[in-house]
Amino acid sequence: MDFLDFVSKRQSVRAYDTQRPVEKEKIERILQAAQLAPSACNAQPWHIIVVDEPELKNKVADATSARALGMNHFTKQAPVHLILVEEKVNLSSGIGGWVKQKDYAQMDLGIIAAHIVLAAHAEGLGSCILGWFNEPAMRELLSIPDSKRVWLDITIGYSAQPLRKKKRKSISEIVSFNNYKKIVR
Repeated sequence: MDFLDFVSKRQSVRAYDTQRPVEKEKIERILQAAQLAPSACNAQPWHIIVVDEPELKNKVADATSARALGMNHFTKQAPVHLILVEEKVNLSSGIGGWVKQKDYAQMDLGIIAAHIVLAAHAEGLGSCILGWFNEPAMRELLSIPDSKRVWLDITIGYSAQPLRKKKRKSISEIVSFNNYKKIVR
């Protein structure tokens, strides 16, 4: 499969096969792909918590749900949650971020998240990146120090939903060459 075909078939999964557990070997390969993700000045400012124990996983899923907004109720179906915690950047990345007024750790967490979901897709698994959750509850459930930020919860499992047609802006709306030229529609 070529890369464009591969990414065209990757989607955010919001319905998982609850009868099919994820094999440990697949999670290990996903984590190896995550380990290889690039980061600013090789800071690797992340820690991944694999949550696959059913009772704890359900409590983590509860921390992602918002009853009033009807959000993220599918997360209990996912057999695995990968929680991304921000760690300190190294000196070079920290100084560079301060000089350039950029948060390289956040960029790096986005990169590792992309590696994770693409690696999951390569393993025949579905995934969904979640930024909406009760961060204090996550910290308490997973013994994460208050000094750490919990950035993302990535659910992983076998998809129980059909492939959807992607709705994306056209290339001409999101790309220009050699200068900024925004097309307004």
